[in-house]
Amino acid sequence: MTPDSLKRFQASIGVFWSRPELLREALTHSSYSFENPGCRNNQRLEFLGDAVLEIVISEHLFALLPNSSEGELTKLRAVAVCEPSLAYVARKINLGRYLRMGRGEELSGGRERPSVLADAFEALLGAMYLDRELEPTRAFIQSVLRETVQNAMDGRVEPDYKTRLQELLQKSSPDPLKYVIIREDGPDHCKTFCSAVLYRGLVLGTGWGRTKKEAEQAAAKQALVESNQGTPEVK
Repeated sequence: MTPDSLKRFQASIGVFWSRPELLREALTHSSYSFENPGCRNNQRLEFLGDAVLEIVISEHLFALLPNSSEGELTKLRAVAVCEPSLAYVARKINLGRYLRMGRGEELSGGRERPSVLADAFEALLGAMYLDRELEPTRAFIQSVLRETVQNAMDGRVEPDYKTRLQELLQKSSPDPLKYVIIREDGPDHCKTFCSAVLYRGLVLGTGWGRTKKEAEQAAAKQALVESNQGTPEVK
């Protein structure tokens, strides 16, 4: 990643960093840091960006929909910030093109993998918040997610599998779902995870993914498939 490419990316999204090293870190996948020891990856910034995104979208929906209940707002937020939604936005700003990643991740299609794009988008927000503080970051989030939020409000976005499963089960019982990682395979820079979704102590589904979030979605999807898209039997 050259200084010129960083400048092009900043110009394309209309945001400029006073500390470009934060942007470089946000665009660095863990596979790259594994192959280049001492190079910081974007996982810590992803953690921060996730929190910033949640508060901005929560506040936006709270102000926009004064008559909506807590449950309705929670559902809309989940749809607006789910992995497919964030990956869609990341593609719109060509984020994958500028990521630094290891050779194996590159060859396996990492630049187009939804989990990689969604995580990098959150990391981008974390870096933006640290460099520009909240208000410019808020403006950027509301701008790039405007279409996604509107689609969620209009019911034109399919809820993620975890949300769908929770909604189906809560029609019959308020008992919570629990997701647990039951297996991890591969080296630290290229792990895969297996998640199980449990309800009342029973395993409803399991699934694999390149991230824990991806594995949880896969487990919820299997649970829905096993129940023929209906509510798993509640006794």
